[in-house]
Amino acid sequence: MKIGNVEIKGVAALAAFRELCIDFGAAYVVGEMVSAKGITYNNDKSKELLELSEKEHPAAIQLFGYEPDVMARAAETALEYKPDIIDINMGCPAPKIALNGSGSALMKNPDLCGDIVSAVKKAVDIPVTVKIRKGWDKNSINAVEVAKICEQAGADAITVHGRTREQQYMPPADWDIIRQVKKAVNIPVIGNGDITSAELAAKMFEETNCDMVMIGRGALGNPWIFQEISMLINHDRPSLPVSNAERISILLRHIQKLCEYKGEYNGMREARKHAAWYFKGVHGAAALRRQAGTLETFDDLIELCKKIDL
Repeated sequence: MKIGNVEIKGVAALAAFRELCIDFGAAYVVGEMVSAKGITYNNDKSKELLELSEKEHPAAIQLFGYEPDVMARAAETALEYKPDIIDINMGCPAPKIALNGSGSALMKNPDLCGDIVSAVKKAVDIPVTVKIRKGWDKNSINAVEVAKICEQAGADAITVHGRTREQQYMPPADWDIIRQVKKAVNIPVIGNGDITSAELAAKMFEETNCDMVMIGRGALGNPWIFQEISMLINHDRPSLPVSNAERISILLRHIQKLCEYKGEYNGMREARKHAAWYFKGVHGAAALRRQAGTLETFDDLIELCKKIDL
């Protein structure tokens, strides 16, 4: 699949922790959302979120905001960090984003969506993509309309999440809206929502005809999902369940890298939630998750992992 002139060699993309998932076969990664206004104000936190390592490619820098000119200036600044793609978030349901007019709130103003895409497209010389939702609420299901407007404004690909903003992350995602968008536009469509296994990824491809699947929450504590999807789609031998020993090894590798990037103090605080995700399905998971919530050092994590039956 190609997004503009960027070739994507695979079928599963990632919207979360990146380097580790690339090792497991993620074909394309999207960074954390960054405030366009924060970038234009030269905010240190925003600049930190823009950073990409040499290993994280092809990669998109993901921007949120609601002012076309500010989004365009932020996209220009983002080019300094050498992304392959600029992704515009029109789907985030978080109150602090949506109630400020950004993220999924943009779905309420399709023409503004087009204006933002057009402004960003004119500002950068790399592909521009958007992520949208089914709509704002049950009374405004307009993903097809927004997708068409974004395509006309110059978007090179569209990711569609099969829920409205009102639905947040429940109930099950509506994959039919992804199928409808795919049928309505002539650019690549990436399906998103409820992909937690290789089998579900294959089912989404079959039901929607989408060009790629985007994995977000389904990869948390489960980065090997990309390898499993690739093996299934390419008709390789089925992958074996990950053993507890492999799970621990991957967890420690993940958190060690996190501490390298963020320092042990900040890294281990972020590690608490990741460790809890990795412990899902392990014998005694509830107790392990409680203890994960108190981790202070990498050595604490090593000691905790010793309590897992191999």
